[in-house]
Amino acid sequence: MTFGLGTFAAEESDPFPGLVTGDRVTDLRSHFGDRVTVLSLLQDWDRSLSRLDDLTSRSAGRPLDELRILPPINPPGAFLCAGANYRMHIIEMRTANAIAAGRDGEQARADATRAMDERAANGIPFMFIGWPGAVIGADDDVIIPGDTGVKHDWELELAVVIGRFARCVSRAEAMDYVAGYTILDDLSTRDRMHRTDLRFTDFLATKGRPTFKPIGPWITPARFVADPHDLRMTLKVNDVVMQDAKSDDMIFSVDRLIEYASGVTDLRPGDIIATGSPSGNAAEHGGRFLRPGDLLEATIEGLGSQRNRCVAAAVSPHGPDFGAAFTAPGA
Repeated sequence: MTFGLGTFAAEESDPFPGLVTGDRVTDLRSHFGDRVTVLSLLQDWDRSLSRLDDLTSRSAGRPLDELRILPPINPPGAFLCAGANYRMHIIEMRTANAIAAGRDGEQARADATRAMDERAANGIPFMFIGWPGAVIGADDDVIIPGDTGVKHDWELELAVVIGRFARCVSRAEAMDYVAGYTILDDLSTRDRMHRTDLRFTDFLATKGRPTFKPIGPWITPARFVADPHDLRMTLKVNDVVMQDAKSDDMIFSVDRLIEYASGVTDLRPGDIIATGSPSGNAAEHGGRFLRPGDLLEATIEGLGSQRNRCVAAAVSPHGPDFGAAFTAPGA
């Protein structure tokens, strides 16, 4: 029987780790002790997985719709994000930028295609550190700051959850270190990305805003995902499909990302690698950026769904005074 592992809360209780089977959730504290968390289960994943398998056949649980869905690992741990990792996404962006600059679109697309093929064959991933303070649950509200002219965008991503300590792991062994998968929406503020005073990307201002990392609803163990590179990924805004792609368009596959990341830093149980976003961001829909009142719905085949309502911020954490430090989106 398939199952998920997440963190939940009810009005009368503290957050607890739960085993998700169908539309019911079993409180794992009654089976693993009061101090158990999703992270502690991941830290002894092989043994935990065996016990969770056993519980699926004899635990009824309580209705999922009676509970609040929290981030699966709560509080969240470290996570790494793969940037520019979907082939068609980068080709479309480079082509659009070239056309805007007055270049021939057909030639620009051919150049971009060759560049992505070369990168996949001989390049290395581009990764950056995500900010745990931005993480929220799969059904929580996304706060849209009221900055004038700020352009907030969506980025649906397959997220990999690490289940074993990993250092300098080879590509051939990398998938053995995966505990499971979940969904991440890596929201980004496009016109707070590029600084005017430094030749760097400002990932804090772009991706670190409160509530800009919906994750979950839960972790689906790797054994239930036959091929993480063959999953349908769909994101809607107000029931309009914005992203609709397969995870097979990754430039660097999950095993290559783990090989690269573990060669640079240590990966620990509970760490998350976000694998990048496919085409279909706001710029590809006429610059239709997020506004208060929008409903974001993100689904990855076999991993569940997110429903995040966008709400206006009472006070913007990044007000207009910061605007002059950034350039317009599109670079």
